[in-house]
Amino acid sequence: MTPLRIGTRGSALALAQAAHVRTLLGELRPDLDVEIEVVRVSGDGGPGAAGAPIDKRRWVDAIEQALLGGQVDLAVHSAKDVPGELADGLELLGAPAREAVEDVLCGTAGLESLKHGARVGTSSVRRHAQLLAARDDLEVVSIGGNVDTRLRRLAEDEGELDAIVLARAGLRRLGREAEIGAVLDPARFVPAPGQGALALEARADDTRARDAVAAIGDDDTFACLRAERALAHALGASCHTPLGAHATPAGCGCLELRAWVGLPDGSEWIGDELVGGFYEPEGLGRRVAERMGSAGAAELLGRVAAV
Repeated sequence: MTPLRIGTRGSALALAQAAHVRTLLGELRPDLDVEIEVVRVSGDGGPGAAGAPIDKRRWVDAIEQALLGGQVDLAVHSAKDVPGELADGLELLGAPAREAVEDVLCGTAGLESLKHGARVGTSSVRRHAQLLAARDDLEVVSIGGNVDTRLRRLAEDEGELDAIVLARAGLRRLGREAEIGAVLDPARFVPAPGQGALALEARADDTRARDAVAAIGDDDTFACLRAERALAHALGASCHTPLGAHATPAGCGCLELRAWVGLPDGSEWIGDELVGGFYEPEGLGRRVAERMGSAGAAELLGRVAAV
């Protein structure tokens, strides 16, 4: 039998995520022979790579081309890296059960434990904005690289950083949860759309991939992901947008969606939450986007884009 080929980036985290999906398939679809293929995307060349797009597409572009070209059959993405528009002929088919969604602090026992003027590292404009909205005395500095690189910089560059912010899910998947000093409340530090979830993408007409995803997919996770993505798409969000969106099952056939947008300096922000139908997650996302827009989110994000 021809193997089902999983396409993924080559980072330690991406490989751990792909291996997790392969393990799930091995447990629930033992009839499938599953292989992992590493695909180098334009974002792997760094933000200054020649010809690299400046939006989320840089994290999926070559993998989508490999899907369309038949080199791989199923893409495993960090859901928060997937752009709102997919390449023609491709579809998000589902998602396994979600990992932890929270942001965490490494290097300190809590936000309140940081000294006045402490230097906190992050690569996320959303985290930058939320940190300053919570504590405007902090000095938030940009820090790039993968999880291991960031943790090493925190440990080795004595005095340069007092703490860094990372995703709890990534640390768990890499077996480094012991590095966590404090978990940030997701009601206040609303996670990025898709944070903690894996998005499984394939050719829309590939019934074998669709059946494989159906075996390992989690309906709650996928509904929440669709609501969060719809909100982000309706607001025109990119990877440079200080946007948080977090949906959770609310029982009785409902989802609750919480959203947050703010200026990078934390001086102004807008939040909202709404309950809607579980089976109409995109409609819930669009309604929250409309409510946010009526409250001034479009003007706020316009000011972000002008910076």
